[in-house]
Amino acid sequence: MMAGTPTHTKRQVIDDSFLENRAKVLDLAAFLDRVDRAAGALDAAGAKEAPDDDFRTDALRRAIALLLDGKPERARRILELWSDHSTEPIPAAPMKGALGTVDLR
Repeated sequence: MMAGTPTHTKRQVIDDSFLENRAKVLDLAAFLDRVDRAAGALDAAGAKEAPDDDFRTDALRRAIALLLDGKPERARRILELWSDHSTEPIPAAPMKGALGTVDLR
């Protein structure tokens, strides 16, 4: 079989992983519901937060748009969207750990 030749039918792929991916969609929906319900909360300084002021949820919503656009290579395009394309090093890391996306705004 040639490289890149599918080894499963669409039906087999769906049968094998539909339930797992259904659960992931429900988890994502529940996360966004929690964000929406918490939108009126106060931040640490006592100021009211804007509902969509976090760059991570903005990046997630942009990724969902790519997910639904019907074009191929969704995973690659989403990873590129979330990737830091800068070429210059920063003087120091602002924190320990990763945030999962860059600020796209």
